[in-house]
Amino acid sequence: MEFNCREDIIQLTPLWKGERLPDGRPKVSDEVLNTIRTMSLEEVWQVGYELGYDNQFQGGFFHSNPQMTTPTVGRAVTSTFMPIRLDLEVAMKRQAKAQGMKGNANLYNIFVVDQLIEDDVWVVDLFDKIKYGTIIGGNLGTLLQQRTKRGGAVVWGGIRDLDQMKGLTDINVYYRGVDPTALRDHCLTGYNTACRIGGAVCLPGDVVYACDAGVLFVPPYLAEAVCESGLKTKVRDLFGFQRIKEGVYNGADIDTFPWSVAMMEDLVNWIQTEEAGKPYVDLNWDKEFEEARTGVRANNRHWTNTQMRKLDELDQY
Repeated sequence: MEFNCREDIIQLTPLWKGERLPDGRPKVSDEVLNTIRTMSLEEVWQVGYELGYDNQFQGGFFHSNPQMTTPTVGRAVTSTFMPIRLDLEVAMKRQAKAQGMKGNANLYNIFVVDQLIEDDVWVVDLFDKIKYGTIIGGNLGTLLQQRTKRGGAVVWGGIRDLDQMKGLTDINVYYRGVDPTALRDHCLTGYNTACRIGGAVCLPGDVVYACDAGVLFVPPYLAEAVCESGLKTKVRDLFGFQRIKEGVYNGADIDTFPWSVAMMEDLVNWIQTEEAGKPYVDLNWDKEFEEARTGVRANNRHWTNTQMRKLDELDQY
């Protein structure tokens, strides 16, 4: 086996057709990441849900920088740990040292963080271990900020040195608990492999969206669609709020989909003439007009478990 294997990462992310980072992770563009930073959790979540990605969100986190008003958004680098077992630890330590990892108790985590780049988010499955599961402290947090700039970490486990972590104002670390103990009795079994955070699945290169409510992982090949869908949802909400206040429509009108052709025409005219609509003038509404004309909303929620098991039969894959 090999940690952080480029060929394995490419094999693990077959639906991505764009540029890749040197380690093989999908390189979602900076422009897309910047757009997603302006969006709410529900706006980012919608596309994946409609395509049957039910296991992408996990709540129940604390975060080290609660004063941050923007979500943490970046490209996932994953690490999966297991409880200590002697023979497994021998095998993993040998492989780690063969790949240049140095150190003792912190051999794994320091090496991974030192490889991070700007806009990475370190996603760590530490099997919800808090006592002796403090994967990040003040020193490693400082290195994390230096390496990722706006990134940070999502830890299904613990941290320590919380007072020091609060001083790292440019990043956020999402974690399950705090303990003063040092990290021990853990074994790295996966570096940039599939990773489970609670009930959510994360793959290397996923777009991580973390906020007060929890953490969402977006498959990279859906990131541009998320931008378009989220911006449409945002401007429809702005339009709907104003029209409700004006008494033009009621709540039922706004929340019933598809909208009528007349409502869609009103929306497009509002975008073109109102100051609040200017950021959205380039959005294409052909699909929504077709839905308005037919009275049928497109239903993309089609990836049932049975269909997923039959992927090998589909020529497109």
